[in-house]
Amino acid sequence: MKIGVLALQGGFIEHIHMLQKLGVEAVPVYNPNELEAIDGLIIPGGESTTILKLLHDFALFKPLKKKAENGLPIMGTCAGMVLLASKVTNPDMATLGLMDIAVRRNAFGRQVDSFQAEIDLPALGEEPFAAIFIRAPFIESAGDGVEVLGKLADGTAVAVRQENYLAIAFHPELGGDRRLHRYFLDIVADSACKSADKKTIPAD
Repeated sequence: MKIGVLALQGGFIEHIHMLQKLGVEAVPVYNPNELEAIDGLIIPGGESTTILKLLHDFALFKPLKKKAENGLPIMGTCAGMVLLASKVTNPDMATLGLMDIAVRRNAFGRQVDSFQAEIDLPALGEEPFAAIFIRAPFIESAGDGVEVLGKLADGTAVAVRQENYLAIAFHPELGGDRRLHRYFLDIVADSACKSADKKTIPAD
């Protein structure tokens, strides 16, 4: 299994290190050709408007969107979640639009308003997840096909999944808890198995 981490801007190194600790081959992704060699992709936190601009500048936007629509599993954290959303406010953005969620950028305030919270993520087990929020977005609404994995105490959704896409408002790569990355790897493995099964089904 090889996981790519979009390396145009933001905290991609931390994701690579987390994946390596899980024993997975992790590679930075800078250009469209590198998308062909990976089984899954992480879009890290950073500045969403900058990452979006660089996706276009490096001719990655269209091939990434196409690859995702053809089944490439993607995990987006913080700015990555913004880029996965179909609707973004504060301000509006033309994103990849892969998930049926509406997201508000910088929803909790500026850098000085960063905080940590214990989040219940039942899909990961009973132990709460120590989530680090830095200029984080949150999910204003989610469609019927979106599974809410975790919420803040006030009910604000901060972790969701839709098929092969995983969107996280906080930074799981900055702590020592590897469960969210492991959960994403399970999504990637399951997707690979389904793809292999389709290839073995004989044509009529």
